[in-house]
Amino acid sequence: QVQLVESGGGLVQAGGSLRLSCAASGRTFSNYDMGWFRQAPGKEREFVAAISRTRWSGTRTYYADSVKGRFTISRDNAKNTVYLQMNSLKPEDTAVYYCAASGGGDTYYSASNYDYWGQGTQVTVSS
Repeated sequence: QVQLVESGGGLVQAGGSLRLSCAASGRTFSNYDMGWFRQAPGKEREFVAAISRTRWSGTRTYYADSVKGRFTISRDNAKNTVYLQMNSLKPEDTAVYYCAASGGGDTYYSASNYDYWGQGTQVTVSS
């Protein structure tokens, strides 16, 4: 079982930055693939970014085309925390952002690949 607690959401002007954090419970955090998804009003939940479980060779990261070059996902296994650094924010980035954990599978861009979800944190980007 994994419990996820998110923080860092808020209101920011276009072009600004935010860093979201997701703190996970448990002793095996490094074994989980982690992802960020977002959902805007009236839209389906969409993939934002993912980072693989840590192996001897490190981690791999994946990004939606819409955020590539602006967002960075990272993890600190010692702190059981995954981060989403969001730069050059746009109004279309406005959404509730969810952290998720997966114990298996490799379809990082699919919500069905994830077993545990955080409560979500609101990100609002004003123009």
